[in-house]
Amino acid sequence: MKKIAFSLMLACSGMLCATPTFADDSDTVTLRVAWWGANSRHQNTLKTIRAFEQAHPNIKVKAEYTGWDGFVSRLSTQIAGKNEPDVMQLDWSWIQVFSRSGNGFYDLNQLSKEVGLDNYAGKLSTVTVNGKVQGLPVSLVAPILYYNTETWKKAGLAYPKTWDELFAAGHVFKEKLGDNYYPAIVTTSMELINSWMVQKYNQPMLNEKGEFTYSEAQWLEFVQVYQKLVAEHVLPSQKYIQSFGKAQPFEMKPWINGEFGGSNLMSSAVAKYEDTLAPPAKLEVGPYPLLPGAKDAGLFIKPSMIFAISRNTQHPKEAAMLLDFMVNQPEGVQLMGLERGFPVSKAAADFVLKTNMAQPNDPVITGLKLVESMPSDNVYVSPYFKNPEIEQYWLDLTQRIDYGKISAQDAAKEFERTAKRALRKHAPTK
Repeated sequence: MKKIAFSLMLACSGMLCATPTFADDSDTVTLRVAWWGANSRHQNTLKTIRAFEQAHPNIKVKAEYTGWDGFVSRLSTQIAGKNEPDVMQLDWSWIQVFSRSGNGFYDLNQLSKEVGLDNYAGKLSTVTVNGKVQGLPVSLVAPILYYNTETWKKAGLAYPKTWDELFAAGHVFKEKLGDNYYPAIVTTSMELINSWMVQKYNQPMLNEKGEFTYSEAQWLEFVQVYQKLVAEHVLPSQKYIQSFGKAQPFEMKPWINGEFGGSNLMSSAVAKYEDTLAPPAKLEVGPYPLLPGAKDAGLFIKPSMIFAISRNTQHPKEAAMLLDFMVNQPEGVQLMGLERGFPVSKAAADFVLKTNMAQPNDPVITGLKLVESMPSDNVYVSPYFKNPEIEQYWLDLTQRIDYGKISAQDAAKEFERTAKRALRKHAPTK
């Protein structure tokens, strides 16, 4: 990955950059577009491409699509060889690998009109590097609390609005419903604890340079918040969760039968969690707990994915036209469907709601509305926070905490040390 990123930094210097051309209407232009996904996503995107070609007979589009496995490896090779597709679907975190300085992809500021950039006003900060817009966010996701309606009715509680109410709910669940009932389960508690820390200190865990910002005392507090969530019976311990093997939370019997009363979910994951619940239970978005005086809710808001244009494309205008058709124009939006989530584009979102492609009470939409209503002081959100090595370190460490094999003080020091080691492999060079 480092070699790829280094080649990207060099490729746009001097005469190595290809000079883009704009085709006349009479010229035939061929574009390549790449994405990953399931078959339903493939079919919807192919239909959209065919409709675009019919509307623009001088533009031909070659589709390159696969499942998730192997996609990034192939794309990495293409980018290193300056042979990437003209339009490509990307995971948001890949910006840090392929475009650390903002030169890895075509700056969409230069194609503002063609790509419909005004539809994304106020939504481009996470895809902008050194003032250059790297791609269009397709949809936004954030981990927020969704609750099992039937379990909370049994507990006789309103959804908590504050952390104190959340901790109090843990005791009610245990005393009224039993030891195996909890207000929520999470795959990793990092996002929830990060919210607490941002709300309290109004600072990110990681800065824009990919460096940790916490003091020794703050690292200790991070660990202690986890301990409190478990001790107050808000979350099942990792020790208990691991007793179910490698099953995902939504596959676990306690989730299916309602013993786990909710989860801190990315809005894009709600459907698969709700589908496994025993009827008549359903998931409902609840308030996000806040500390008194919090200026920022500390939600990890990020694009689910983005569409970018190659910096090596010979036809940037036509590539932008294709992208605009896919994510902004009514015909394209209807054909693309909601396989990639509820759209960020204002034009697309308005069309989706106007035509009832999605209902206002859909849990994904109500979740996004909650996110928009939460206090925000624009505390920086780092893609390195979701580094898989760091997440695994945290899961392993919390199990050791639960088994009493390590103290909170030692755990805080070890996590800081191991997480820094993981970041050195991937963070931007200074």
